Amino acid sequence: MLGAAGNRQQLRVVGDILAREPHDPVRKILRPVLAFELCAWLVFALPVRAADLQPATLEAFNHYVRLAEAEADSTHHSGAPFLWIDRLPPARRDAAHSDLRAGKIVIECLETLDNGRPIHVPDGMIHHWIGTVFIPGATLAETLALEKDYDRHQDFFQPDVVKSKVLERDGDDFEVLLRFYKKKVVTAVTETEHAVHYQSVDASRAWSQSHTTRIQEVENAGKANERLLPEGHDRGFLWRMNTYWRFEEKDRGTYVESQSISLTRDIPTGLGWLIGSYVTSVPRESLSFTLTATRAAVLARGKTKS
Repeated sequence: MLGAAGNRQQLRVVGDILAREPHDPVRKILRPVLAFELCAWLVFALPVRAADLQPATLEAFNHYVRLAEAEADSTHHSGAPFLWIDRLPPARRDAAHSDLRAGKIVIECLETLDNGRPIHVPDGMIHHWIGTVFIPGATLAETLALEKDYDRHQDFFQPDVVKSKVLERDGDDFEVLLRFYKKKVVTAVTETEHAVHYQSVDASRAWSQSHTTRIQEVENAGKANERLLPEGHDRGFLWRMNTYWRFEEKDRGTYVESQSISLTRDIPTGLGWLIGSYVTSVPRESLSFTLTATRAAVLARGKTKS
């Protein structure tokens, strides 16, 4: 680990290169790398100070979630298409279906507004993504069976999920434990508990929603001195996470849609231009991985049974 003097020297090196004339060959080659990867490393590879989850931050997140859930609930009762991709404008909808039939993931960033205005989140960031995958040949029952098999999520979704367990089940209501592992510049291990509810709509459609009831970052994960940090007083990589799933069997397969709304600490002041896109890529990549792994797991189960 670099000391303060070493950190200053690293920053001086970066500054010297970035300050060279635009036509300088070294600047041309290294500037994109330094401006993104190295500077991100300088910010995140150093010890990140603990951040307290403030009441105002949590209230802003809860307000955002209430509006987002009300908007989603309205589609249940308005006669609108069940899946998000089927509510897109015709050209985008057709392109999305074409991508899904080709085995791709369709994913997009969302933002819920309050009377047309963005919702301010003091000292925090809300990450809102939605994605869809198509699983050819899969039935709704097969897909739901895999989703509800939480004891094996550590097998289906590794390396992102390193531990999974059903703590309690009452019909279609679950209390589950999931331990997440993420390494991107820094390593973060987070232990979470979720309240999950499943609901059937008809023979071909179902939905579920999951709300975190506990999130604690794991310090020194896997070591003898492993410990759980206090909730809301850690590095702030994940403070809240809600997920909303929709499943529809049609077109000789099953569509799986997942919407994720998560809360993290904000980006250090003055560095948004530099690392903003880097930080926000993690929720997108996690959702994309989850959908891809879901399809792979369902298809693998189908092959085993056949």
